[in-house]
Amino acid sequence: MRYDIVIIGGAIVGSSVAYYLREEGFSGSIALIERDPQFAHSATTLSMASIRQQFSIPQNIRLSQFTLKLFRRLKEEFGTDADIGFREGGYLILAGEAGLPILKANHEAQVAEGADILLEDAEQLTRRFPWLSAEGITAGAYGRTGEGWFDAHAMLMLFRKALRRKKIDFISASVTGVERQGDRVTGVSLDNGDRLEADTVINAAGPNAGKVAALAQLSLPVEPRKRNVFVFEAREKYADMPLLVDPSGIYVRPEGSVYLTGGAEPEEGDGPADPGDFEVDWPLFEEVIWPVLATRIPAFEAIKPTRAWAGHYDYNTLDQNAVIGPHPEVTNFLFANGFSGHGLQQAPAVGKALAELIVHGGYRTIDCSAFGYARVAEGRAFRELNVI
Repeated sequence: MRYDIVIIGGAIVGSSVAYYLREEGFSGSIALIERDPQFAHSATTLSMASIRQQFSIPQNIRLSQFTLKLFRRLKEEFGTDADIGFREGGYLILAGEAGLPILKANHEAQVAEGADILLEDAEQLTRRFPWLSAEGITAGAYGRTGEGWFDAHAMLMLFRKALRRKKIDFISASVTGVERQGDRVTGVSLDNGDRLEADTVINAAGPNAGKVAALAQLSLPVEPRKRNVFVFEAREKYADMPLLVDPSGIYVRPEGSVYLTGGAEPEEGDGPADPGDFEVDWPLFEEVIWPVLATRIPAFEAIKPTRAWAGHYDYNTLDQNAVIGPHPEVTNFLFANGFSGHGLQQAPAVGKALAELIVHGGYRTIDCSAFGYARVAEGRAFRELNVI
């Protein structure tokens, strides 16, 4: 079988690329390959499903702002029954004295991009959020609007359902090989024995992206990193609680009648995950997370953990930032990888950008040149400082 475009990875990034290719007028054949069609272990569906504008790099802010605008006109885009349960609860990123210069610099970048982020000192924060302890806190950045959380599965299904009306071939299989002749990829082989010829191949394989690139004899510093999310109950219900990020990296946010928390994985020893390891590391909750929560929100000294899950995200070891666009030498192999935890919120923007690049020969809505592969080849980091 022959396709004009083969997309490896059918979760939110791959689905967004396929969707916007059709929206931009691409009429050629498209195959969307997904090895986990139930998305049971997908980084998309196992994520914390949040959106923020609190990044350190303007380009990242713009990517998320595109998705925010999509959320604002979701029914217009996908139909009157479209609903992803978007709750605009905001982010509150806290910093001690040592982290204050970075927090201020990030805030300046965010405000320059039009983000509605307040920078407040400890006294102002405790007045705004009386349940908060400001012990060890110098300031915090609070997103009043344009930040929050949503249903990741519902968002993915909106795109997948829309694709069924856009003549996309869904293929359930794993890619076992990427054929290459000189400076071009020519096709992919699948674990079901099929071979697909391809004019263009797009790598949207999430945590598996580094291995997919290697199949094409290309180097991509992206690997799966395991992250745990814990659910707990508390007597107190704080309806005004944003997604709070402690200086330690521990985060917490409300989810209906319960709370979600995570961010306990230590930097030291944090390496590639076993692709089959989705076991929850429960000691992280007891030994790392709970003491931080009890300090930051005193009412959380008495809480009850109920369940948890572990997922993998596509960690870019170079700079924790996305790699977007074609390989400079193998130009018909394109990357949409390495989002390092913010891929879900940026996927629609990246889908739009790559579609414009393919159909029109250049970026139009959002310039993603800074995310290009050239920096990987040069070992030149384009670092995002606000990684959660």
